[in-house]
Formats: sequence, structure tokens, C-alpha cells
Amino acid sequence: MELKRVVVTGLGTINSLGSTLPETWENMLKGVSGACPITSFDASKFKTRFACEVKDYDPLKYFKKPVARKLDKYTQFALIAADEAVIDSGLDLETIDKDRAGVIWASGIGGIGTFMDEVKNYSENDNTPRFNPFFIPKMIADIASGHISIKYDFRGPNFSTVSACASSSNALVDAFNYIRLGKADVFISGGSEAAITEAGVGGFNAMRAISTRNDDPKTASRPFDVDRDGFVLGDGGAAIILEEYEHAKKRGAKIYAEFAGGGLSADAHHITAPHPEGRGATKVMQNALEDAEMNPDNIDYINLHGTSTGLGDIAETMAVKNVFGKHAFDLSISSTKSMTGHLLGATGALEAIAAILAIKNDVIPPTINNQNVDPKIDANLDFTFDTPTKRVVRAALSNTFGFGGHNVSVIFKKYSE
Repeated sequence: MELKRVVVTGLGTINSLGSTLPETWENMLKGVSGACPITSFDASKFKTRFACEVKDYDPLKYFKKPVARKLDKYTQFALIAADEAVIDSGLDLETIDKDRAGVIWASGIGGIGTFMDEVKNYSENDNTPRFNPFFIPKMIADIASGHISIKYDFRGPNFSTVSACASSSNALVDAFNYIRLGKADVFISGGSEAAITEAGVGGFNAMRAISTRNDDPKTASRPFDVDRDGFVLGDGGAAIILEEYEHAKKRGAKIYAEFAGGGLSADAHHITAPHPEGRGATKVMQNALEDAEMNPDNIDYINLHGTSTGLGDIAETMAVKNVFGKHAFDLSISSTKSMTGHLLGATGALEAIAAILAIKNDVIPPTINNQNVDPKIDANLDFTFDTPTKRVVRAALSNTFGFGGHNVSVIFKKYSE
């Protein structure tokens, strides 16, 4: 069968760099770090006392108090990002076929803050079983997708994907496939996360996964640097409106880029560590290129997973050289996690937005904070350190890899009729 074309018609986000898409992109190009001391709880006893929180977040700016109380923060972020994306898309919600409009949303953890608060309340009240009736529907990882669907009356496919830090990239690929197979016209897709809690920070500290550079948080996320000591936890949400091309064209929609292809793979190696030779990372990029019917030299930019972890940065850059060969040194690559931190299940969607805007604006967002490239990483690669680079971006690839060995790559390209 002939596959439908899929285009991007709307974007929205809330994260540590900004509460809107324009603010986020402006700060990304300025090389701003979103890392600051944690304000949402007393982190003084923790090994890590900073994170990339959404700044000055007040749910009452977005929701009435009775509504806010029924929503975990991760769902609040989802609704905020989705709303910006829907408005940005210009969709006429009165005329589209809502039976062919769906929501595929992701979260790596879901309502961890709600879960922790309810269990804490139980333990502090003589173990009396008094739980909030909204405990379960606030906590579960699919509820954000449900809330988005209810808000817009989107009655098409509706579910959530969970693959750790690859979750929202999985959501995008699923939405892409439904549209190109002719099963739907429009999707709201993306992810959200709100894991900057005592349990989230404490758990990642126990794994030694996150940075403890408390004396200088803004430089803590330093992908590819020899002195990196882990990722920086971030929160927020990112939403992308995916639309069947003829549907978008008929209504005169603005089009950011075309979704060209997606790849999936598994490391099948370790629950948290990547394959040391980048086996899964290599295969997932190859799969994405094959799906997009592209050659390696068609790609001009890669938004790397680039978490600022010891093993991950090495394996991923090795995989880039495996896949792209000599062209690897003509590519622009960067890790925007150096600025936003790591949004876990939402990170794939936010970084897909960065790749899409790089194509739309012909500019590469930078990698910040690198002072000395790890000698195990090829310093001849163009990491776009410190400042953005202007260049024509015909197509961009974005990588996301998750605990459990889950790998997803997505490719977007310049739109042309």
C-alpha cells in the first residue's frame, strides 16, 4: 500500500528554559542552562541539590484550584504543552473529524509525586488507610493521554508509551505510523515528566546516575566532557501535532517539517548501561535511515541523546561513526540536554522539537559546558560547542535511549510539496 506523508503542524513545550516554545528556543540558542537549586522540596540532605525545574511554576496560572488538585504535575505539564501545540497548529476543532484525531502521550514514570505524597501521608497517620480518591487516576502513566483526549474530544487512538527515556520518541513513532497507514488524520503526541521529587532525586542518587556538582549547577550537565559525573534531572512537557499531509494542505496549515522515518532497537545488554560498542545505538539509526529511505549523507544534524554520563556519551558517538562513516565529520551534532537537563520520558519529544526547529530555521542549537573532551570520544566530531551554528539543515535525526536498552531514532526533513 502507498503510505501517507506525515507533517508537523504544531509545537508546544514547558520546561526549565521556558514556559512557551518561543522562550525555550530563544534560550536554547543563547546557550542558557536551566539548572538551579531545587525549590520544590528541601534537598539539603541529598547528594544532589539542584535540577532543571520549570521556573516559578504555579499551577493556578493554568488551572482552577479544584482542577489542579486532581492532576499530578506531570499531567499538568502535558495539558499545558498540548494546549500551546494545538493553538500553534491552527486546527479548527469544530470542523475536523475527531474520530480520526488521536492522542499518544508518554511518561517514563508518571505521577511519582502523587504516589510519594499518598504513601507518605499513609505512613504518617498511624497507617490508617485514608487515600485520596484521585490517587490512582492522578498517578497512572496513561492518564495524561486520557486528559488530553477528553479536553479536545479526540476520539481516535488513545494510549501511552513507556520505554524509560525513549518513551516520547516511541509515542511519536506510533503516531507517525497510524497516520501514514491511513488510520488517523491528526495526533497530539509527546511526553511529560515531573520526577524532581524526593523519591526521584534519591533514587537516581542511589544509582549514581545524576551529577552532584552542587557548587556549580549550571555547568553540571556537560556531555562529552572528561569531568562529567552524570545527568541533570529535568521536568516539563513537549507536544507535537502530527498531521496527514493532504489534511494539512487542505486547511492551509503552516508546516514546520516532514516526519521522514523512525527506527527502533534494543541493546539486549544491561538494565541501565548501554552496549559498550554502541550496538543498539548503531542499529536504531540504521533502522531510521532505512525507514526514511535516506542515505547517511542526507542527514545534516543529529540531536544526540548525550546525557553527560560516562558510558552513554562514548557509546553513542561511537555509533555515530559506525553509521555515518566519513560523513560523521561533516555532520553538526549537539546535546541540548546540556541546557534543558534530562526530562526522562519527555526528553525525546523536546529534542525532536529542537531538531524540527533546526530544520525550520537552518541553525544548530549548541552543546554547552564542555571544557575538555573525553579522550575516549573523538574530538574531531562537530559538537557545536557553546554557540549555535548557521547551516542549511535538510534533515535531522534525534536519538533517545532508555534504561532497559530501549532505543528510538526519529528523522525529520525539510518540507517541500
